[in-house]
Amino acid sequence: MSIGKTVNSETAFNWCLRLYEKKAAELVLYGRALGLSHGEAEDVLQETFLALMQKPQVPLKPEHYCVRSFRNRALNYRRSLWRRLTRELEAQRWFEKSPAESPAERAAMRCLAGLPMEQREAIVLKIWHRCTFDEIGELLDISPNTAAGRYRYGLQKIKLQLEGVVYERDELTGGTITFLATAPPLGSA
Repeated sequence: MSIGKTVNSETAFNWCLRLYEKKAAELVLYGRALGLSHGEAEDVLQETFLALMQKPQVPLKPEHYCVRSFRNRALNYRRSLWRRLTRELEAQRWFEKSPAESPAERAAMRCLAGLPMEQREAIVLKIWHRCTFDEIGELLDISPNTAAGRYRYGLQKIKLQLEGVVYERDELTGGTITFLATAPPLGSA
């Protein structure tokens, strides 16, 4: 892991605080995509940032280092039998319900929760963390093509399950989401 400049404790706190403010909500969602409950994802988030604050040097790519560190801690956290049993009981409530969410949003969340973890992970990293396929591949120790495939296949499964469902809004832009049909493969038009 590449390490950047050495920092004093106040500077370390400031860079960690800025990173926390930018990435905390995204990391909790990522933890959910990795199969953790909301509370477990928050616990892993806290452990991740406590470890980051204790680093004597700022990593060269703080955001990448943070996501990778969170992922490693989340995967380690999942390995416990008792936590696994609790997680399975909570699988019914993958996302916390909000009174403002529409039936279409609930349907989309159910579809996302029903995907294999690898596809959920690629979708969350691509959409909410805005990672490139190269970055996703590096984080997950897979090729960028594999990351793109997981993302594409996951979206295809969601699209098939949501046929006829129209989202009311996009969380990032506030605009309406429209699913377009995929183009036919070359040579078979």
